Amino acid sequence: MSSDDPFTSAVLAIVIAVVLAVVLALSLWGVRRPSTATMAAAAALLVAGLVIVIVIPPLTPPTIGIPLTALGIAAATIGGNPFTRRALDIATGKRVRETEDGGILIVASQNADPAHARALMRGGTVIGYLERICTVVAIAVGFPEAIAAIIAVKGIGRFPELAESEARERFIIGTLASLLWAGAIGTIIRLSLG
Repeated sequence: MSSDDPFTSAVLAIVIAVVLAVVLALSLWGVRRPSTATMAAAAALLVAGLVIVIVIPPLTPPTIGIPLTALGIAAATIGGNPFTRRALDIATGKRVRETEDGGILIVASQNADPAHARALMRGGTVIGYLERICTVVAIAVGFPEAIAAIIAVKGIGRFPELAESEARERFIIGTLASLLWAGAIGTIIRLSLG
């Protein structure tokens, strides 16, 4: 079922833009004050937006399409950070200490001095932002095959650090959560633009 009426399409496109704007606002709030409830609300809105564009794909006018795309890219890039962090916190039970740049601290053994911990996977926050930008743009322009290259580059770059079980766990969970978030928003953008 598609919306052939220009008015209905414009209304649906505006609804999708509002959904993405609220997701962006909730994501910004989630960056400042991490909360599972905030990110669950943002994820529920994303699912609702995805259902709308799948059931009744709007034929978005160009005047709405550009802001909708910009909102989507911002929501994917920024929103993926608190979403991924919440997923990692839930999966690891907050037992892994993070560095400021999104890396993790590994202590050699249970009895080792925590002051002698070594940092792994430094720059994870920036890498996550770049991963989500590339993913959402790849899907929005209709080239989802690029995601395989994104994952390959990330895996090759992180390979030496994946010997530690904590690093492997964070790499897999973080990558999947980040790609899921960006992929959902990229799909909303792609289906909204027709």
